[in-house]
Amino acid sequence: MRRSYILVAGVAAAAAGLVQAAPPAITSVRQALPPEIAQQRRAGLLPGGPGGGGSYPVPRYEKVELQIEMQATFQNGDDPDQLDLWAEFTAPSGKVWKMWGFYNPSSSTALWMVRFAPTETGTWRYVVKVKDTQGTAESRPGEFPVTESKHPGFVGIAANKRYLQFSNGSPFYGVGLWYNDGYERANSGAITEEGLDNLKQHGVNFISFFNTRLETLGTGLGHYDEDRAARLDQLFEWCEKRDMLISWNIWFHSHFSEAVGSGSGDRRYQYNPYRLVSTAEKYFSNEEAWKYTARLYRYMVARWGYSRSLALWFVDDEINGTDGWTQGSPTPNGLSGPSAPGSAQAEQWCLRVHNWLKANDPYNRPTTGTLNGGIDQWWPNGYRIFDIAAREIYETQGHLYPKNKKPDLIGDHPLKSSYLNYATQSQKLWAGFEKPAIIGETGYSDTYYEPGTPGYLALYHN
Repeated sequence: MRRSYILVAGVAAAAAGLVQAAPPAITSVRQALPPEIAQQRRAGLLPGGPGGGGSYPVPRYEKVELQIEMQATFQNGDDPDQLDLWAEFTAPSGKVWKMWGFYNPSSSTALWMVRFAPTETGTWRYVVKVKDTQGTAESRPGEFPVTESKHPGFVGIAANKRYLQFSNGSPFYGVGLWYNDGYERANSGAITEEGLDNLKQHGVNFISFFNTRLETLGTGLGHYDEDRAARLDQLFEWCEKRDMLISWNIWFHSHFSEAVGSGSGDRRYQYNPYRLVSTAEKYFSNEEAWKYTARLYRYMVARWGYSRSLALWFVDDEINGTDGWTQGSPTPNGLSGPSAPGSAQAEQWCLRVHNWLKANDPYNRPTTGTLNGGIDQWWPNGYRIFDIAAREIYETQGHLYPKNKKPDLIGDHPLKSSYLNYATQSQKLWAGFEKPAIIGETGYSDTYYEPGTPGYLALYHN
């Protein structure tokens, strides 16, 4: 549904062409209460209501949320060409951070928000700015103090390009798994706080999931589903509370396939609103589709880019499972892709996304992406494009099943194939591309030996 907002007093006259809409005006900017202060106020331990006011100390690497009220002219609050909102935060060192704002019409506290995580201790200053079709506006300056915290910061690539480390220089070694949610709204999905607690108790420090599309045929392109966005808010908050990290798989291959795949679950492009501007096979080279894709990334950076729990942009999952890879038109320029007709265009799209994130993610998170898990799906161009070389590999690949389908527990080790595959593939990635490597998808569901074999799961885990 399209919404049109202008100054209330000028609606009818402006519609009749008698009065020009006024320039924007920022009427209020307030810092959302930190959780511990809000809790104390709710309990009556501190004066003031739960809405609060003024500035509050923020621990380093934790969220600062500015809630903004303003008068402006726009039809689609998710379109920065109609209304562009941002804040400029100045660190104690003098570094200026520009952080985009976003539209949050389902919120009961403010329609507009800017989120940020400060990286230095001391006093930070900020100013909020907005531009719409009628002009620009700027808020009065504000400030807030930042205190030290126990958080190590954001995950990035070490200077030697070989491993991952936090902002404070401590190394990050990820132990995690896929924990997909299938959410549609807040408090609804497969991921639970109890499940996260259980994983953390078992040594898991990150999860990977792919999100349900924020754009639907119902919202239309360039409009984002607020229920799904609210669920993502919840997931990020849960992981922040537990110091768990997220590998965010932005695009699952089925979202861009209407012909490739073994079933309807692999072919979901018919439900994707990008089909309104491009066929699936032309998506990677279609400029209109890219315009909306880049706008979506901007929204993701604005709403969740603040989070220290967001560790990795997983740009594509099994990109060779898309129509654009297998059926797209060859391109004479750029990267020389594998033999699939559209692979070079798909790789150029990967490079375009990678470069966009490098230029626009203020915290410079690493990127990665994958082909599917076939043993012969070696992707040198992809490993060169992304910050992290990701490989999917399963136990059966490269290892023939015995004819009688029964394991030979005397002549063969139940995990021989797994260990050889993982070790060999990791060594090839490490030696060939001089960057961190991830076995981005694996599992015991596609195994040489049955998971019920005595001791199998313990051996697999080890």
